[in-house]
Amino acid sequence: MSTKQFWIGVVSRAHVQIGLSGGFVQLNHGKKAPLQKLQTADGFVYYSPKTSYPTGDPCHMFTAIGIVKSGEVYQVDMGDDFHPFRVDVRFLNAKEAAIKPLLDKLSFIKNKAHWGAAFRYGHLKVPVQDFKTIAEAMGCDFERDFGT
Repeated sequence: MSTKQFWIGVVSRAHVQIGLSGGFVQLNHGKKAPLQKLQTADGFVYYSPKTSYPTGDPCHMFTAIGIVKSGEVYQVDMGDDFHPFRVDVRFLNAKEAAIKPLLDKLSFIKNKAHWGAAFRYGHLKVPVQDFKTIAEAMGCDFERDFGT
């Protein structure tokens, strides 16, 4: 039996909006490997360092949150020889939340002065308490929405 895990994906706000409208997540410019870690019922939240990639304005917000549907990784053709991998997510009706007011509460951010370093790999697994803090800042009812 697998245990529910909680994930953050690092994607620009503009790309998050595409995923929200389609009900899917993509990570690390469409790579398959990071998505293979996601399992059915895992919690997933997007952090957006910028409004758009690569030259957008700073955003520094958690921009979407949801629950992994099946964990099945699939590939799509977006044209121009771009074939990214995706996983379907049921996104919740949530508000965006700024990261800076949460920094002192998030244990996965070890160096509060250089907090952006925590996101350098494009995705990361976080402790349940950190995910709960983010979910509640986004207006979610953690127990109801993620049922842990």
